[in-house]
Amino acid sequence: MKKEADNMIDNIEKRLQGLGYVLKDGDKWVIDFIKEKIENIIKLDCNIKTIPIELKEIEVDMIIGEFLFNKKNMGQLDIESLNFEAVEKSISEGDAKIDFAIGSGSQTPEQRFDSLIAYLTTYGKDKILTFRCLRW
Repeated sequence: MKKEADNMIDNIEKRLQGLGYVLKDGDKWVIDFIKEKIENIIKLDCNIKTIPIELKEIEVDMIIGEFLFNKKNMGQLDIESLNFEAVEKSISEGDAKIDFAIGSGSQTPEQRFDSLIAYLTTYGKDKILTFRCLRW
């Protein structure tokens, strides 16, 4: 169980680094707190005791989205330093489509950041619900 948790933290840190975010003092505690929060939300929404392996990537993205959202709202994030080049320009899933960059320069870095956060925090909600168990 410890190894799985360490692997999750490694995945979160690597994903953040891929977006150009450099971890700072105190970030690991915040990440661990948000990780527990997101895991509890998923478990409660689905009425399950453990999170299935199929949801691990969605969980990582939700944790990162929540982390970056909190950092921005606390004024501790330089949005300009994040790397949006690694992010796809648009993603479509069923009827939903999210555009991260339309044309060159038509969106500010903050608008692109907000689109990314919206995607990270909401993308897997429908997939999470497929694991829902009934309560009696």
